[in-house]
Amino acid sequence: MVDPFESYKLYNALKLHFESDYDAIKYNFKSNVSPNSFFKRKDKYFFAKLAKNQKDLLNYYVFNFIEDVKYIADMEDKHYTKHRKIHDSLTRTFQTDIDNISDERFDNLLTATNINQAPMIIEKWMHEEITLETLVIMNALTDFVYWEGSKITETIFWPDVSRKITKYTPFVKFDREKYINIVKKAFTIA
Repeated sequence: MVDPFESYKLYNALKLHFESDYDAIKYNFKSNVSPNSFFKRKDKYFFAKLAKNQKDLLNYYVFNFIEDVKYIADMEDKHYTKHRKIHDSLTRTFQTDIDNISDERFDNLLTATNINQAPMIIEKWMHEEITLETLVIMNALTDFVYWEGSKITETIFWPDVSRKITKYTPFVKFDREKYINIVKKAFTIA
């Protein structure tokens, strides 16, 4: 069981991680919070409840933040369950997603066609044809967010999506070589 204040500190560090330039990994999930600030909060009950009942608190918070749930009282188990299942079968999920998009040319998936449009792979994710985890892995393998992001001038949608992908990346663990081989196999014409 985690202390409620520790639960609050972790929440605060991850909230900063996903909403700002702060890097929770780099700073070992430390942030400027005090016990006094915690005890002044009206929602401290939620931190205590999660600290007592949630064994995987880090991922619980991460999975809620990537679903754009920012406030502690709004966080739900369904987001944790959804992404925990994906992480538990990450290779199978990735393989299925890659098979779903392999009819497209690889370069077309990762390239922005104009300065106001995200790459096709982002659209595939938005239409729920692939998971966010697959998107994160593809970016980790190709760095398309960086390369294409420098070309995209759209300022409403792209900054949030690119931040979500880059901020979620350290929490998606995978075997790089294995996943490169999956991509090569799917997109190589025999």
